[in-house]
Amino acid sequence: MKVLVTYQSQTGNTKKVAEAIYGEIKGQKEIKELKELKGLEGYDLYFVGFPIQAFGPAHQAKIFLEEHAAGKNLVLFITHASPEDEELLPQWLDACQVAAVGANIVGIFNCRGELDEKVAELIKSSGDPKLDAWADLRPDTLGQPDAARLERARVFTRDIMKNFSN
Repeated sequence: MKVLVTYQSQTGNTKKVAEAIYGEIKGQKEIKELKELKGLEGYDLYFVGFPIQAFGPAHQAKIFLEEHAAGKNLVLFITHASPEDEELLPQWLDACQVAAVGANIVGIFNCRGELDEKVAELIKSSGDPKLDAWADLRPDTLGQPDAARLERARVFTRDIMKNFSN
């Protein structure tokens, strides 16, 4: 089986998760940034990672999935600055799945990443009290994804690989 791990990462959060996932895959595998790809061809399974931005998939990832995901076996891995128990997170993750129209979604992993300081400042300047409160949570995100979250990504990957190849 041939596997591709591809990701979009602005601040390094999603790249860390991509590298953890890649390390758990045995056999033929490659890791590439999403911007290096022209499409999804030549692999049996694709791990596609990106951050949540504006309550859905990052724009580049959304367009890429809409254009290339149909008919492919995909595993999505998604980073975000919200706590994993954020009540709106399921809606945001659903939006990520919708972008992968026509794909066979084999699994979805998500974890908290560090909220970039510049992004937090931009959010604070919006004047929206809800966004201000969210930006104020930045200190809670520092150091994310942490070792425990990266280990969760590794365990998730081992399970996907075991179940997908059976």
